[in-house]
Amino acid sequence: MSNPGHDIHNVNAGDVLQPDRQAEIEKITGALASFHPTEVMAEWPADVASQRYAQYLNSTLAPSRNEVVQLGFRLAKASRLSHFYDIDADGDFPYEPVQVFAQAHGQSQLLERANVEMEASTQTQTALLQSKGIAATLRYLNDPVLLSHSNSFYRQMLRVGAGTQQPGADLLTAWYHRNFLICANIVQNAHPGDRIVIFYGSGHAFLLRQCVTETPGFVLVEPNNFLPQ
Repeated sequence: MSNPGHDIHNVNAGDVLQPDRQAEIEKITGALASFHPTEVMAEWPADVASQRYAQYLNSTLAPSRNEVVQLGFRLAKASRLSHFYDIDADGDFPYEPVQVFAQAHGQSQLLERANVEMEASTQTQTALLQSKGIAATLRYLNDPVLLSHSNSFYRQMLRVGAGTQQPGADLLTAWYHRNFLICANIVQNAHPGDRIVIFYGSGHAFLLRQCVTETPGFVLVEPNNFLPQ
């Protein structure tokens, strides 16, 4: 929601501090709170979220447009949780070697097509956010069919490479490694009986859902069963 622009494709989220957006977020928080979460986790580095959540509870945190604050902190407070888990993990995304190899071996069009498709999805998200609001956009982003399709962007990178030069495979190796680290943080901070809500960038959703569904003892609960229409 703060839209730092760190990704290849970025959604224009507008100003979520405006009263109408705040009303939307309150409605979303109430809907998610009906899940009765015992833990809330989010995409922030170690120690950052826990420190800022303490400030949030004490009303000393400066106003923030960040989705972790707007959705994560708000839900955790509404659920009367005294702590907040930051589960992000450092990782590279070596996209430049993929571009260099593709340009040198006549594969630039492959990347262009993949990026055009991703940009179209980003524009759809922006239009949906502006026309239907935050809840509708979150429902769209959590659609399993969309998530599977979006993950194909990463798998397309496997086409870039030959022989011992495999920048596409290297990119996916780095991407999967980071997501496995995030998955490990989820698993290691969970306890029997926990009801966990996780806020994370949509690009990670496919692999993190896979993490939950394939890890013994975990059950995936679809967010769209709780997000307001």
